[in-house]
Amino acid sequence: MALTGIEIYKFLPKTNCKKCNFPTCLAFAMKVAQKTVDVSVCPDLSPESKAALEAAGRPPIRLVTIGPDAKKVEVGNETVLFRHEKTFFHPPALMVRIKDNEPLESIEKTVAEVSSYSVERVGIDMAPNGFAIDNLSKDAGTFAKVAASVAGKSELPLVLMSTDPAAMEAALEKVGGNRPLIYGANAENWEKMAQLAAKYKCALAVIGKDGLDSLSELTEKITKAGVEDLVLAPNTANLSDSINTLTQLRRLAFKKAFKPLGYPVITFPGAASKSVEEEAILAAQQIGKYAGIIVLDHFTPALFYPLLTLRLNIYTDPQKHIQVTSAIYPIGSPKETSPVCVTTNFSLTYFSVAGELESSGFPAWLLVCDTEGLSVLTAWAAGKFDAERIAKAVKTLNLAEKISHQKIILPGKVAVLRGELEDELKGWDIMIGPPEAMDIGSYLKQMWKN
Repeated sequence: MALTGIEIYKFLPKTNCKKCNFPTCLAFAMKVAQKTVDVSVCPDLSPESKAALEAAGRPPIRLVTIGPDAKKVEVGNETVLFRHEKTFFHPPALMVRIKDNEPLESIEKTVAEVSSYSVERVGIDMAPNGFAIDNLSKDAGTFAKVAASVAGKSELPLVLMSTDPAAMEAALEKVGGNRPLIYGANAENWEKMAQLAAKYKCALAVIGKDGLDSLSELTEKITKAGVEDLVLAPNTANLSDSINTLTQLRRLAFKKAFKPLGYPVITFPGAASKSVEEEAILAAQQIGKYAGIIVLDHFTPALFYPLLTLRLNIYTDPQKHIQVTSAIYPIGSPKETSPVCVTTNFSLTYFSVAGELESSGFPAWLLVCDTEGLSVLTAWAAGKFDAERIAKAVKTLNLAEKISHQKIILPGKVAVLRGELEDELKGWDIMIGPPEAMDIGSYLKQMWKN
């Protein structure tokens, strides 16, 4: 059982030296108990105390890194069972399976399409995270050739999929310096695969085909052989089996502190699906519960965009709103006579309003007030989007220097602020815009005259 903060405190030097960047030893002990910091951060910890506290400092799910530093994928290291308790830190990597028995020209085309695909949502760029190269040809030379080709065409991390140690070594000789994930070790080949993982300093996926008991036995053997960075590959067949197995793995790691299963998980939703739609549904489930790497058999923007958006939503810190900087943003190429619209700095609100202004073709200034990342009505109800704050933004951001008029347009849903804002901004004309962002363009074309 994990130690409490007070129990950990007993092992610390109790000098409150602040070398760990915490104000007191007790504060540091509490963070270690929460598994958000490692005990090794304390420079004055005795070897005996360090050994006794290692179990308390290790996160329930080990942090595993895959790929070169520039494009690395980090999975694991989660500290809570449910997102609302705090947050999830490392979103699952979404990868595309490459079959080495397909024509090289077709493979390179897929690699180019996946590598170039990127979409933006609320100011965040979202993209696939890598490729899983499957040795379906059963030929070591072909496997190595395809691995080298993919690595040469893309910097994204790789998963090398083969249970043949000879084929795996041939591929690692080509791309081992990129730290791919080795998939994988089973009951028959684990010793040789562990040797390859140690030699090339790569993470190793452990394949479980006979339940969690055999999977945990296998991880114990591999860790005793000196390989610590593991990824679990449980055998899941459908929606029900997937959620049951992955939830059981996460609960064993968190509730029981069962170290042999305290590793991130890799899944293959396409293997248990009869269609692209089924694959998408299973992948969506595994994003929420609790995959670390998800390998998809298909790639289309229609498949990836909703999965990337779902991942963004789940792995956004629920205690921190996504927000943009409070500023005056030019939309189009506004002039000093262009209108000024006011909104909050909640990212979704900002990008909705900015997008509608841009698509309308009506150049404008967008005054974004600091509402601590809250949307218009939420911020108004919380007292964070009022006349005083709007007036302060107008003055501190020097709006008057950008325009030759004294007109600003409030969101229609907070029309009640008009009178108060007229008191705060003497001489300004406070206009009331439409309630919905989609109507901004038509509103400006009808109402704006200057």
